[in-house]
Amino acid sequence: MPKVRNFMVLPALPDSLKGLETIAGNMFWSWNPYFVELFKRIDSNLWTACGHNPVKLLGNVSQEQLEALAENQGFLCELQRAVEKLKAYLDGPTWFEKVSSKGTKPIIAYFSAEFGIHECLPLYAGGLGILAGDHLKSASDLGVPLVGLGLLYQKGYFRQYLNIDGWQQEVYTENDFYNMPIELVRKKSGRPLTISVEYPGRCVTAQIWCASVGRIKLYLLDTNVSANSSTDRMITASLYGGDNEMRIRQEIMLGIGGLKALTAMDITPAVCHMNEGHAAFMALERIRELRSAKNMTFDEALEATRSGNIFTMHTSVKAGLDEFPVELMDKYFGSFFPALGINRERFLALGRILPDDDAESFKMTILGLRLSSYINGVSRLHGQISREMWSSLWPGVPVSEVPVIAITNGVHIKNWLSDEMGSLYERYLGPNWTDETVSESVWNNIDQIPDEELWQTHQRCKERLVVFARNRLKAQMQRRGTYHTELNRAEEVLDPEALTIGFARRFAGYKRGNLLLKDEERLAKLLSDPDRPVQIVFAGKAHPRDTEGKDIIRQIIHFATQYDLRRHIVFLEDYDIDVARALVRGVDIWLSNPRRPMEASSTSGMKAAINGALNMSTLDGWWCEGYTPEVGWVIGAGESYKNADYQDMVESQAIYNMLENEVVPLFYTRSADNLPRAWIRRVKNSIKSITPRFNTHRMVGEYTRRFYNPAAAKWRYLTAEAMARAKALSMWKSNMKKAWPEFAIKDVQIQVKNAEKSRQLNPKQPQLKIGSQLSVRALVKLGKVGPDDVSVELYHGPVDTWGNIKDGSTVRMDYKETSGHDGEHWFVGLIPCGAPGRRGVAVRLLPRHDDLVNPYELGLILWETPQPKKAVAAAT
Repeated sequence: MPKVRNFMVLPALPDSLKGLETIAGNMFWSWNPYFVELFKRIDSNLWTACGHNPVKLLGNVSQEQLEALAENQGFLCELQRAVEKLKAYLDGPTWFEKVSSKGTKPIIAYFSAEFGIHECLPLYAGGLGILAGDHLKSASDLGVPLVGLGLLYQKGYFRQYLNIDGWQQEVYTENDFYNMPIELVRKKSGRPLTISVEYPGRCVTAQIWCASVGRIKLYLLDTNVSANSSTDRMITASLYGGDNEMRIRQEIMLGIGGLKALTAMDITPAVCHMNEGHAAFMALERIRELRSAKNMTFDEALEATRSGNIFTMHTSVKAGLDEFPVELMDKYFGSFFPALGINRERFLALGRILPDDDAESFKMTILGLRLSSYINGVSRLHGQISREMWSSLWPGVPVSEVPVIAITNGVHIKNWLSDEMGSLYERYLGPNWTDETVSESVWNNIDQIPDEELWQTHQRCKERLVVFARNRLKAQMQRRGTYHTELNRAEEVLDPEALTIGFARRFAGYKRGNLLLKDEERLAKLLSDPDRPVQIVFAGKAHPRDTEGKDIIRQIIHFATQYDLRRHIVFLEDYDIDVARALVRGVDIWLSNPRRPMEASSTSGMKAAINGALNMSTLDGWWCEGYTPEVGWVIGAGESYKNADYQDMVESQAIYNMLENEVVPLFYTRSADNLPRAWIRRVKNSIKSITPRFNTHRMVGEYTRRFYNPAAAKWRYLTAEAMARAKALSMWKSNMKKAWPEFAIKDVQIQVKNAEKSRQLNPKQPQLKIGSQLSVRALVKLGKVGPDDVSVELYHGPVDTWGNIKDGSTVRMDYKETSGHDGEHWFVGLIPCGAPGRRGVAVRLLPRHDDLVNPYELGLILWETPQPKKAVAAAT
């Protein structure tokens, strides 16, 4: 290959237009319509042609146009106003400053394999990336001191198109980083800042790019540099591409390389948040860095780093979790675990459910769980499912107490709200409504919006969707070489007055994109009713290797063709943020019918709700919390069937019945002024109920209060005084583990106390009246461990038919006295008996230390067990 010298050609903006570079370089514009309108004003057709990318726009607009704009006083006034708005936003006071201690601004590093900020920065595949993008935007709005870490994919995720048979095809297009709203991080010398990550037999170099997302910096690693081999340059080639070995290379770069990048930029995070298991190798590198810098043992460094690690899970499907065979782990980490100060067996155990199972693969989720003190699922149901799924990591702990909480996902309202609805909210909720998105009292003002105005606003958004879909469909048909006469059909699809259903998501089997097709004749009749027509807009990609998902898309295309319903059913190819915006802003119904309980959360229905659409969904993910009869519809009643085909049949019939008997009549029942008053009432109820609860301002605020601030405080505490407290905690845990086998619950005595008297509880007839109390004394053998180092507890609650306590509560027992025998102590506690029925109580013992984030960190719990019956000699 010849030697090529690279150079950059930059747009020659007149001095009066330099502010355009400022606002184009910060993606704050992507969730602020005022800025987008300014770019459109330069050249609306070019704005569309450039994929809504302001940097590319400025590089392609003619010099004549720029000179004309430089003389346009109206444009210059708007530009100046935009620059001032951005500056006021960046410099203004924030929510985080109000709720946090003065002088403490810990850095939170947020690691994610994908980020969906905007369609012009295609570093996302689906919901995980979109959620990460909204997380950054709300963190920026709230002033949370967060930085993002990800990979800069040369080809992003694949672009989708369908062949004439409706079968999905994939094509990868190269991203031009130099014409995107990102810039290289450079040294003082001006040369790009790079990092080096060790791989088998070589080191891989990565340069660092930065995207400004409001107040937040998103750092992205790029291995496509000349210092690397052609193979290593491909590490950041595409998102979720390649085989298992490519995946482990990417995840090493994301986790280990991401932390190295922060170190290279002199950024020391107090808290590291792993958005799914892809980044879990970060926790290992964090241990290695601290151990090396502070001369600590593995266990000491583990205590310090785990206190500042957060792990968020996003799936209930085990098949969707990353895991690597032992051979790959040996290949890529054979020289790494010695730097941690541990042997191979202990290293592999960090990623295994059964530490001693040599055949078990290394699971990234397990690694994240073991090396984090703060763990969550992304909806209330998902939290419950996650506790059940991973409860074996905490043996002996009741499922309800497994230390996995739920922080339900949300959406960034301004990012997904239509301009028309935004103007409506500003008029009736007040000019500062965006600062109070979690306030239910603010959203109650939705009732002040006249029905006519709300309906007309939504209809305008639907008209925009129809125009968008027609243009998109025409482009799809032209690409396939459709005859010119056929192209006219694209102008006839969809009716702005018809009930419009949206279904857009990844096409995977459990999401059941073809559930509506179970009774094709019934669906065709429903859609083609001349008096009450219904239409459906589909969008979504199947994973390139998901044949089942691809076949579901083909079934939809064949159904529309077979029943001549192409005016009523549209499939929009290459689902991205731009398509999603048009859909959630324009549909009347958002349909979601995953097979419960496989959808961790989903957020698309939240986006539709803030724009005035109603949700229809199975009781899965977020809808378990969002649904009430006044705000939408539920498919089924949360049942689960062993026979999946039978479940599909039952729930598809439920959808048909609901559409025919309730949804369609409600939409088409009009008042004298042709308004669907009852429908509008339900829309208002939906907006009032869903919007203040399911937004990322609430979500990021919850992460801050429950995770970020406590984790940062714990990190500061444990790492102070030359890591003395982290080392002391590590030593305490080590001593506790050594002493634990000698612990025993030797005796439990129970008395019944009431207003009249006290008596022993009769084990043969254990009955007592409401209002009584159980007084429990427990004799516990602790050996040389003091009573302050343990928590003796009463676990009580209703019991099931097997005699096990379910949904139990805990009462900590008080230390009473020593028994007189060496190392044995009495503890006492009271349980109120306020509910009738069969109840149970058990005594348990847990380690106790003020520096523990939760009492289950050591994996130690001791329950009172039944005494073995003595053998009785048979009579002779």
